[in-house]
Amino acid sequence: MKKRNSSSMPKARRKYYPASGTHLPNSCLLLCLPTMKRNGKQDSKFTYEVIVVDDGSQDQTSKVAFKYSQKYGSDKVRVITLVQNRGKGGAVRMGVFSSRGEKILMADADGATKFPDVEKLEKGLSALQPWPDQMAIACGSRAHLEKESIAQRSYFRTLLMYGFHFLVWFLCVKGIRDTQCGFKLLTREAAAQTFSSLHIERWAFDVELLYIAQFLKIPIAEVAVNWTEIEGSKLVPFWSWLQMGKDLLFIRLRYLMGAWRIEPTRKVS
Repeated sequence: MKKRNSSSMPKARRKYYPASGTHLPNSCLLLCLPTMKRNGKQDSKFTYEVIVVDDGSQDQTSKVAFKYSQKYGSDKVRVITLVQNRGKGGAVRMGVFSSRGEKILMADADGATKFPDVEKLEKGLSALQPWPDQMAIACGSRAHLEKESIAQRSYFRTLLMYGFHFLVWFLCVKGIRDTQCGFKLLTREAAAQTFSSLHIERWAFDVELLYIAQFLKIPIAEVAVNWTEIEGSKLVPFWSWLQMGKDLLFIRLRYLMGAWRIEPTRKVS
């Protein structure tokens, strides 16, 4: 019987917004740090950290991130460099379990989502209160941009997109139109419960994350955010979506057969 061991998370501070992601950190750091500093000035109790996880990339991710760490201090900007590529899910999981915040924001480092939209996620999270066992998740969503994106895509890519959405709905997650947006805000307890059971470490990890959340009856809000497509994506549409489709099937079958199990972890302090 295979199941994830619970990973201990550091003790939470009063109010934090850790952000983790991979590749090209300049855009994300330039956008998120001013927002965090402004929030800190408006609320004396507000504290934050930014965690950059370099997933064994060949670019200047770690080098750039370390410069920001030197400028703002290692208490504000922390850098985790993985020797080998573990996949996006593995990198985000590492960042989450290294975080110290009451709330944890996962964000792609390319800055595709406008960072000030974190305030929209905050409102979405607050709207879910009271949170059962202090657990709630707010997912950024690009679903409202679907018509515009279809107009710019080829018929083949549009077909792949609809096929993937159908598989997500049919096999794993109901009621969430955009599972793949890399902009999600979780309470600390929700992050601990979901990421402790996570197995998928590649691009489909978001689906398993939400599958686990729905299994545990964690309330989820889907919030429309601004999003811009950034050039330089490492995804090759057909092969990446084929891999994600295979992962979706594995998620469903392995949980159905009991090879993977979801068990609530102890409460996180």
